[in-house]
Amino acid sequence: MKSIISYNVNGIRAAISKGFWEWLETENPDVICLQEIKALREDVPLLELEALGYRHFWHPAEKKGYSGVATFSKTEPDNVVYGCGIPEYDREGRVLRTDFGDWTLLNCYFPSGTTGDERQGFKMIFLDRFMAYVQELRQTRPKLIIVGDYNIAHQEMDIHDPKGNKNSSGFLPEERAWMTKWLENGFTDAFRYKNPNLVEYSWWSFRAGARGNNKGWRIDYQSVTDNLRDKVVSAGQLMSVVHSDHCPVKVVMDL
Repeated sequence: MKSIISYNVNGIRAAISKGFWEWLETENPDVICLQEIKALREDVPLLELEALGYRHFWHPAEKKGYSGVATFSKTEPDNVVYGCGIPEYDREGRVLRTDFGDWTLLNCYFPSGTTGDERQGFKMIFLDRFMAYVQELRQTRPKLIIVGDYNIAHQEMDIHDPKGNKNSSGFLPEERAWMTKWLENGFTDAFRYKNPNLVEYSWWSFRAGARGNNKGWRIDYQSVTDNLRDKVVSAGQLMSVVHSDHCPVKVVMDL
């Protein structure tokens, strides 16, 4: 069994100050994929991480204090690829690939479109180019697990107020349609596959007590290629874990 956690930490140094290392020791996943690390490797005290037995791989953004992803693994990967080969996204530290035997893990932080039309356009172009990148990767690496902050709530049950958010970035019809197309093109949403009717969220606004009132969005996912669907043992949100405005999401795979 492999336990894989994905977690948008909204700044790894802030998360560490809130007990992230202690939680990681207790939870002890095989692999943890972090998004929005907002730090360079040299900015982070790593002795505790290494003492827990993790190899660590970092793909920060060029812009300081922004974006970036990191993958920590108990097993040394066979291959690590930093970025997806698209410079405008790789500069922002959006995709980190690790290969383990015959399966590949992609740690992804999809762009947000919440700051306006320019970034929304940037996001929509990313979605199309990412889909093409993944379909090409599948030719040589057919077993893929793609985790991370997708910044999209797919269905009405994945968001607390679908009507009020119908014009909000992250729940726009074209974003939801992309997610439907993604899942129709050989991918399974592991959480929804195991929990077809369960309402759980992975992100809450800092505003107006949203988390305490559970007014959230499910925007963090574990997609698996359909050939791994039957290997999904469990998937869910660790909603009681609070180091960030997101919570960790966990999938257990029989690999």
